Amino acid sequence: QVQLVESGGGLVQAGGSLRLSCAASGRTFSSYVMGWFRQAPGKEREHVGTINWSGAITYYADSVKGRFTISRDNAKNTVYLQMNSLKPEDTAVYYCAAGALVHSNYARGMVYWGKGTLVTVSS
Repeated sequence: QVQLVESGGGLVQAGGSLRLSCAASGRTFSSYVMGWFRQAPGKEREHVGTINWSGAITYYADSVKGRFTISRDNAKNTVYLQMNSLKPEDTAVYYCAAGALVHSNYARGMVYWGKGTLVTVSS
């Protein structure tokens, strides 16, 4: 069992930056694929970024490529999402997730989910 707790959300102006953190419980964090997803009001959940167990391989949604960076610190059982050049359309609840593999549909590879942190980008 893995418990995930996100933090770092808040209100930021367009063009600004935020860094989200996701702290994981358990001793096997380094064996998990980790991902960030988001869900805006009235929209379906979408994939943002995924990182493999070592941090060497990352995947991003086209909408965030070049602006967002996912990283992990296995010694701290934490995964991060650095978000730069934020846009109003990035407003959403951001969820951290953990899974055993990278699935072509990223969400289907995830087993554990956090409760989310709200990011609001004002114009």
